[in-house]
Amino acid sequence: MGMQIGIVGKPNVGKSTFFNAATDAHAEIANYPFTTIDANRGVMYVRKPCPCKEFKVTCTPHNSKCINGTRFVPIEAIDVAGLVPDACKGRGLGNKFLDDLRQAHSLIHIVDISGSTDEEGNPCGKGSNDPVNDVEFLEREITHWLNGIIKKSWETIARKCELEDKKIDSMLSEKLTGLGISEEHIHNAIRELDLDSHKPSNWTEDDILNLSNYVRKISKPMLIALNKCDAASDELMAKADEIKKKDYIAVPSSAESELALTNASKKGLIEYEPGSNVFKILKEDKLSDKQKTALDYIKSHVLKKFGSTGIQKCIEESVRMLDLIVVYPVEDDTHLTDKENRVLPDAYFMPRGSTAKDLAYKVHTDLGDHFIRAIDARTHRVIGSDHELKDGDVIRIVADS
Repeated sequence: MGMQIGIVGKPNVGKSTFFNAATDAHAEIANYPFTTIDANRGVMYVRKPCPCKEFKVTCTPHNSKCINGTRFVPIEAIDVAGLVPDACKGRGLGNKFLDDLRQAHSLIHIVDISGSTDEEGNPCGKGSNDPVNDVEFLEREITHWLNGIIKKSWETIARKCELEDKKIDSMLSEKLTGLGISEEHIHNAIRELDLDSHKPSNWTEDDILNLSNYVRKISKPMLIALNKCDAASDELMAKADEIKKKDYIAVPSSAESELALTNASKKGLIEYEPGSNVFKILKEDKLSDKQKTALDYIKSHVLKKFGSTGIQKCIEESVRMLDLIVVYPVEDDTHLTDKENRVLPDAYFMPRGSTAKDLAYKVHTDLGDHFIRAIDARTHRVIGSDHELKDGDVIRIVADS
């Protein structure tokens, strides 16, 4: 399975609008809680320099797209059911939310920075809700969910660990398998919290809760999208500083504006590239007065004020948090083609530290199983299976047929 970014938050804060703006999918959008019941999946794109310019070739992308030398590399997004208080106890769509969340490698938490949705996700007067509470509420729900999983049969695990001299971090990682939580995450948490790994039966309830909280932070890094930024007062926008003090990246965003711009762009009414701070009107005579007013509003209240709609920045910062590199596999390192003669066809995200053999497995299991060597298309040098890949590498895999 590839990398997934979970789009999370309370009902009615603009999650589905954000998801639609960030992907080509069309989740249902409506102004009441629980519109999103099934997790919607889609593909978001991250901008990276395409090697086509450097190699002076015209690329023919297959799994991604290239616009003027910028490659838009795909990463999966999952738009999850809205979360309400006590979801960790199964309230609302809590169990569904947490189940959908399992595979997410990082989270984009959509917060209504205009303060116009209450803790249940119902519309309320603008500025009535403190967005900082929403950030803390989501942290709490995920932490308590993990805590509940760890505490189930905790005494048995702790006893077994001590009697059979087993490592508590490996036993816990087995229990949390399928949640995207590794043994390394647990090992780091135990070390950071200075817990006695040889005597887990001595751990207090607070120790286990603190462990759950630390594991949440490192296994599901979270970015805060300050949505509806155009409708927020300066006082509420200042809350961004409070959120950043909690060690979060916080990005002002307007999902509605991005959706309006991408829709107008698809219809050929404007020229707009995701992440840009400008757009160009192509067919003014085809725009209604309402559309012109909306575009003027976006230009002055979003693009000029915040530098972009923030959606593309949220996507790219959430990928940066995961420390991923992009690699371009090819079958011919001279012409940079695959067997169908497509030039630089695919771009894959890989965790930093991935090897040539890891890439072979990413492309196809058989390639990994029958790996012989790889070739760096820039230098045409042979590289071994454990060679660590760099961001932007173009690599040919050679395998037994």
